[in-house]
Amino acid sequence: MTDENDLNVAHVLVLPDRDAAEEAAEELARRYELGAEPEIVREALAGEDDAEDAQWLIVLPEDAGEFEAHELDDFAREWDGWRETP
Repeated sequence: MTDENDLNVAHVLVLPDRDAAEEAAEELARRYELGAEPEIVREALAGEDDAEDAQWLIVLPEDAGEFEAHELDDFAREWDGWRETP
């Protein structure tokens, strides 16, 4: 039985701005030979409407491949970001 809210997300990287997220997604696809860039999602911070008050997420689904958590932690830090546990 599958939960309809199960998005099959393995990892989420949080980046400080759109430029960093786009560059990181491109590098992630190249470095880990993903075949396609992962999805980038804008996450507005609670109560904020300004585009400046947002975090950008790189979403890696389970079928994107196998990743070591510490490798993704190091990768996200290259762009002043971090890895979230979904």
